[in-house]
Amino acid sequence: MGFGRERPARDVRRDVRHFRRVVDTVDIVQLDSVNVLARAHELPFWSRIGPHDRAARDRWLWRSGAQYEGWIHVASLSSVDVWPLLHHRRAETPVWKQIREVEESHPGYLDAVLAEIGMHGPRSIRSLDDPGERTGPWWGMPKGRLALDYLATRGDLVIHHRTPTFVAVYDLPERVIPPSAREAEVPPLEQAREQLLLRAAAAHGIGTAADLADHHRLVTRDVRPALARLVAGGLLEEVRVRGWGDEPVYRHPEAGAARSYPARTLLSPFDPLVWRRERALRLFDFHYRIEIYVPEPKRVYGYYVLPFLLGEDVVARVDLKADRQSGRLLVRSAFAEDGVDRAHVARELAAELADLGAWLEVPEVVVENRGDLASPLAAAVG
Repeated sequence: MGFGRERPARDVRRDVRHFRRVVDTVDIVQLDSVNVLARAHELPFWSRIGPHDRAARDRWLWRSGAQYEGWIHVASLSSVDVWPLLHHRRAETPVWKQIREVEESHPGYLDAVLAEIGMHGPRSIRSLDDPGERTGPWWGMPKGRLALDYLATRGDLVIHHRTPTFVAVYDLPERVIPPSAREAEVPPLEQAREQLLLRAAAAHGIGTAADLADHHRLVTRDVRPALARLVAGGLLEEVRVRGWGDEPVYRHPEAGAARSYPARTLLSPFDPLVWRRERALRLFDFHYRIEIYVPEPKRVYGYYVLPFLLGEDVVARVDLKADRQSGRLLVRSAFAEDGVDRAHVARELAAELADLGAWLEVPEVVVENRGDLASPLAAAVG
């Protein structure tokens, strides 16, 4: 997934070519609003191409017409080529319970939101004429947010861009999705599944039926016939992988083993390499769970924990926070995986943290005393 080659040299200016290479490699870039370190979509680019212009990357992601944001894996960005392949999902969107309640209490509200955006252009919830009010502290979304999210899930709206504070701004599909994708022939459902599975296999190289289905959040039992057809047609290979049990594994014909893995990088919790935790366990013997929603006293490793990939192994994990006000990159905890050379890992991780901190404009790395790697890491940071 993009780690079989070195990052560009420090003096190489990263541009659209590099951004496109990342998207072409991973296929899907997951989004998340948590910003304790950086937004989720930023880190897969850091992991594969290193420091780059963050604003230029976001302009290309949302404004170039090459990608679109939608419910793809979860909330994600992917090539506009995927738009016709997910037509069936959008068309089969059920009416949400909350939407029925909105329409019962405010008849015609969804049509009014569509008409407002059609007439006046892109709108966020904050700029709607009648956004409504939150009805509860957690999931009590205002009617405007519900309407925008539902209409986007159904394909009547598309997210046009994100503001610097990550607020979604919506517009009509005909003003966001290029005609080449919007007017493309929609394949029958089974053919769409086949094409989505091929994209997943190209991104992951190898995976079980569940791994490949999860890429676009398809149902595993629904994709097995499509996988069988792809194998019969020579578009995928069915193989066995030692240690993965008896379940069939599917390999993309163009997936080849790199001669070396020069990776030295931290991975987002939402990076495609580790977002399916069962696959991360099979690939790296790495048991990984995100603990954002775990009460602090029950967290094992920390709030926002990133795996550290060194070569072809995950060798450590660190809980990071960017303290932007003080310009410090805080390492809240640092844990080594079993059997690694901790001194070597600490040196490599210290170098990675220094580079990451410089890119995020929090250049002072501060290691707190939690975890079995904290002491050697603090010494390596100096």
